[in-house]
Amino acid sequence: MNLSVKLNDILFLDIETVPEKENWNQLPKETQELYEKKTQYQRKEEFTAAAFYERAGIWAEFGKIICISVGYFVDIENKKQLRLTSFFGDDEHKLLTEFKVLLDTHFVKKSNVLCAHNGKEFDFPFIARRMIVHQIELPIQLNLFGKKPWEVPHLDTLEMWKFGDYKHYTSLKLLTSILGVPSPKDDIVGSEVADVYYKERNIQRIVSYCEKDTIAVAQILLRFNNQELLKDKDIISVN
Repeated sequence: MNLSVKLNDILFLDIETVPEKENWNQLPKETQELYEKKTQYQRKEEFTAAAFYERAGIWAEFGKIICISVGYFVDIENKKQLRLTSFFGDDEHKLLTEFKVLLDTHFVKKSNVLCAHNGKEFDFPFIARRMIVHQIELPIQLNLFGKKPWEVPHLDTLEMWKFGDYKHYTSLKLLTSILGVPSPKDDIVGSEVADVYYKERNIQRIVSYCEKDTIAVAQILLRFNNQELLKDKDIISVN
């Protein structure tokens, strides 16, 4: 692929989400009823809404973000270096605000774009919706109202891999495997994040998982452009 976007203009990201409350019984009755209606199609007759609540983190109306990890390329002595930072914790308003400050301060050029795997279907709209819930003004990179498709500053490695085949889905784990990119799924997987957050109370484990996904997205884009993959020494955490 021949990207028209410069690698140094891209902000790679990944988010981790969980149900907004740990237990079904902590939800107000109205919210329980709304969740039951929202998930009826997915649940069919197989699960009750209460049993299905463990999956609530995939909906912005019933979930929350606990980590946003970002990465961006810099050139050091003619070599690419990926710098990572993460916004995480129990205070979703705080981490969203900090993420917005990063965008508003360092990624406001017209040439800047956001990149994630399945970002157009999940990460980008989820962040935008949760910002609206928290009454945080949307940064220009997420405010898509009135924009034409070619004006949207988003890249999606899943969409790029589809090559127009819109019925085709490829997971990040599968794509890294076939492209020879180190797997980001060497500890936990997405379905385990809620338990690690609510039961283990191990946010650092989730941050590490989120950062590995962010690195994987950057590596995939390098492979798409037939460029050399990053080595561990080329990846720097700036938290």
